[in-house]
Amino acid sequence: MKKLVVAALIAAMTMSMLAGCGETAENVTTESVQEETAVEETAEAVDDQAAADNVAALIDAIYVQERTDETDAQCAAAKAAWDALTDAQKELVEGENADPDYFGRDTGDASKDDPRNGDDIGDNEILVVSFGTSFNESRVNDIKGIEDALAKAYPDWAVRRAFTAQIIINHIQARDEEKIDNMDQALERAVASGVKNLVIQPTHLMHGAEYDEMKEALDAYADKFEKLAIAEPLLGEVGADGNAVNDDKEYVAKEVVAAAAKSAGAADIKALADDSTALVLMGHGTSHTAKVSYSQMQTQMNKLGYDNVFVGTVEGEPEETACENIIEAVKEAGFTKVILRPLMVVAGDHANNDMAGDEEDSWKSMFEASGNFESIDCQIEGMGRIEAIEQLYVNHTLAAIDSLGNLSISSTAAAGELADGTYTVDFNTDSSMFRANEALNGKGTLTVKDGKMTAHVSLQSKKILNLFVGLAADAEKDGAKLLEPTTDTVKYADGTTEEVNGFDIPVEALDKEFDLALIGTKNKWYDHKVSFSNPQ
Repeated sequence: MKKLVVAALIAAMTMSMLAGCGETAENVTTESVQEETAVEETAEAVDDQAAADNVAALIDAIYVQERTDETDAQCAAAKAAWDALTDAQKELVEGENADPDYFGRDTGDASKDDPRNGDDIGDNEILVVSFGTSFNESRVNDIKGIEDALAKAYPDWAVRRAFTAQIIINHIQARDEEKIDNMDQALERAVASGVKNLVIQPTHLMHGAEYDEMKEALDAYADKFEKLAIAEPLLGEVGADGNAVNDDKEYVAKEVVAAAAKSAGAADIKALADDSTALVLMGHGTSHTAKVSYSQMQTQMNKLGYDNVFVGTVEGEPEETACENIIEAVKEAGFTKVILRPLMVVAGDHANNDMAGDEEDSWKSMFEASGNFESIDCQIEGMGRIEAIEQLYVNHTLAAIDSLGNLSISSTAAAGELADGTYTVDFNTDSSMFRANEALNGKGTLTVKDGKMTAHVSLQSKKILNLFVGLAADAEKDGAKLLEPTTDTVKYADGTTEEVNGFDIPVEALDKEFDLALIGTKNKWYDHKVSFSNPQ
């Protein structure tokens, strides 16, 4: 259509020149030059638009979810055509999915990334499956951060990468010449390399549509490996309704809120509340039944007493998580300042555009347009860069490895190389009489600091007076270093409370049984075997 219009303009100008025969020679010459210049400028505009339209068509051709034999050549052609454009022509690129930002937006240094697509794999592979992002800085910090943590924790296993979004894979390849495997490519690579034991660790938030699609892709390869296991996504099992929470959701809630407070320069989330600041966590949202996970995260925030934390979603599913409903909820709660942060593993397109973009339909713009708040700040940080979140993926992977059975794991991997912090752990003993209080479901609290681990366990009563790391015979010797009790208050399901003895127990390694002797009110030492596992 544009070419037809320009052709008509050129024809009209030519007719005008011919019609000017009655004018003086000087006028004809001046007007002819002006008209010829206009024709040339119009022709140049046509050429500029044609060049831009060609690039837009090439971008649209690779903005697809299916890889073909032509994909590599198409990616290279699109980039070469873009590089040949002038700056002015680049601004004219516009297609069904194409725009100047496709190649022109600066999203960070792609050279810092690692596509993890090597063939030298060995018998054991951990395949980290992500939706993916074309934002280089986020890919390095959020996805590569998780992969690096797994590689460090499990040196006996080769860590490889797969993205499920071919559109994103093509974008990265065309713009940065970085080739990332899709699911089929990664699995074919594993088969060709002779991998025997394969663990899939999804970086997905939940058991949603992307997780289901990943499992479907695995079906065709189920018999290609001796052993295959799929690890849990970040939030673990979905649960039956909006009130169902689990240890993973509690852990994630605490860590993302702590990270948000730190980024805001506050001591904790309460300090933000005291400053009339609400933290709004923006998830993706989904029509999948797993959308209840967002309601559960809000329930978890409420249970933790985070009254100034609100969970919303881009898609507005569940309905109460839509932006306009979150704005109203924050307003009604009386907060005058807002921090927006993604409840997403990766701070990619949604975080940069849907949350923090300048368009009128971004969350930042809508919060500003409401006129209800003094300030709107955005934290463009994915959860994948939080060290404690990386550790949760490490733990999920360990559980999947354990499920394969009879596989040796290095001591570094078994311990999980926990980062400094506090974790919930299982307290395993050889006696039903010597265990954690029933109110704690068999669990203790593990503190890691400067590479040393100490577990605190609240027992069933005050009948155990001392513990000793070692055998009972050694505990009775002079100078034996006994563990002294603390007085702990536990709360049972019926609301009643009780004071019991608790102990701080040094832990050399997780999943490793050791001797722990005890003495009770009968003044006799007894030998026991204990271990700590499953840090959350």
